[in-house]
Amino acid sequence: MPEEVIRMEGITKEFPGVRALSDAKFSLDTGEVHALVGENGAGKSTLMKVLTGVYSKDSGKIFLEGREVEFHNVKEAQNAGVIMIHQELNLMNHLSVAENIFIGREFRKNKVFLDKKTQNEEAAKLFEKLHVKIDPGEKVGNLTVAQQQMVEIAKALSFDIKVLIMDEPTASLTDNEIDDLFDVIRMLRKEGKSIIHISHRLEELKLIADRITVMRDSKYIDTVDAKGVTIDGLIKMMVGREIFVEKQKELKKKNLEPTLEVEHLNAGPLVQDISFKAYAGEILGFAGLVGAGRTETARAIFGADPHSSGRIAIHGKEQKIHSPADAVKAGIAYLSEDRKRYGVALGLDVETNISMANLQNMSEFGFIKFKECAANADKQLGDLAIKTPSVKQLVKFLSGGNQQKVVLAKWLTKDAEIIIFDEPTRGIDVGAKSEIYKLMNMLAQQGKTIIVISSELPEIMRCCHRVLVMCEGRLTGEVTGKEIEQDIIMRFATQRDVKESKVWKS
Repeated sequence: MPEEVIRMEGITKEFPGVRALSDAKFSLDTGEVHALVGENGAGKSTLMKVLTGVYSKDSGKIFLEGREVEFHNVKEAQNAGVIMIHQELNLMNHLSVAENIFIGREFRKNKVFLDKKTQNEEAAKLFEKLHVKIDPGEKVGNLTVAQQQMVEIAKALSFDIKVLIMDEPTASLTDNEIDDLFDVIRMLRKEGKSIIHISHRLEELKLIADRITVMRDSKYIDTVDAKGVTIDGLIKMMVGREIFVEKQKELKKKNLEPTLEVEHLNAGPLVQDISFKAYAGEILGFAGLVGAGRTETARAIFGADPHSSGRIAIHGKEQKIHSPADAVKAGIAYLSEDRKRYGVALGLDVETNISMANLQNMSEFGFIKFKECAANADKQLGDLAIKTPSVKQLVKFLSGGNQQKVVLAKWLTKDAEIIIFDEPTRGIDVGAKSEIYKLMNMLAQQGKTIIVISSELPEIMRCCHRVLVMCEGRLTGEVTGKEIEQDIIMRFATQRDVKESKVWKS
């Protein structure tokens, strides 16, 4: 019988106007990987922040190895061996790897002078234990996201760790990097460490988790054995309803003129001679492996990155797009895969974010029409079902799905005709995904031209009328209708020789 390392009972936490946790509970055994799942806003991260001392609980009890505890800050939790790696990595890019790991606990000679040599040696031992090769003297800003993740894990292991909490650790990793991370998690489990794994990627939980706890609307729903539950069963528990998105039928383009034409577009090594057409009412997908050039193509079309040659036309008229401002003027909107960096202004409220792309039309004689901005924001909140206490709420306090809707509301306010969604549901739960899919369908039905870039093949397969596949900067295939299947897409995604590739059409 495994020993229990963590038990949380009757945890309640309220913020002004919001009950974030209501009688929530959670348990964790020694040497267990326990997944915690739920929609955005279900209370997962809040529960873990209560555990690690980021937030104080309003009521309830927390036990660590059978002893009741209450951590008042993160340091107290760390000293007790409970450490959380947040989705937004908490590292300082200008410092070295070793300096990040031991910050606040630096090695010193004679208690005065910094001992970098010993510090680097101790960091190297941690990476040797993790079986990863990272130079302790390298600046963190020069590392990949996967390497930074390993630095966070090494930092956690530099403490006498009992419990490691990982919030969406695989959200920005490639499949190979995820495999490496899971190898590290399995190694830690063998050593008797306990892991809490928060994730929206349900398919990966069967590979790594022993048990899965589901939360919904700030409440505990159930804890199930990972091997004995289906993904459909988990989704039903998470959202309280069945979610089914019917596969798209092929769009009939007969007698339709293309809205967007791209001809022989070139922009660096990952955008080579790209040509395609997109139509009003169509959801056009771009599929391919990491590094195929999908995002680079979108950024070149939007003017975020320069292109060396090629023609971009809207309704047959060539457009000179040298900047995002040119693209917006031409009626193109781009929802970046990194919405927190390029999509929203986190420190501004919902109303300002929605209005900012169209302030020119919401101003008169240099003065902003605030009533018009507020009325439009209210309309968008209703149309897109954005969950927020008010239009004055700061965007940083919204869930990932609602932040994505705010970005979309911004472009709908601008009345963009061509909307490019780059990884539209990254870091978004299944319930919010379903809402995003419905919104894309609604926009297509309104006559908008929708382009979707996604690394999730099930998403591409269920959303798109037609799919263009890229490999190493080139278009290698096109699939439509019944031929939009995983094996066919993957064949083109790994087809380096364009001359030998074929276009599949149903």
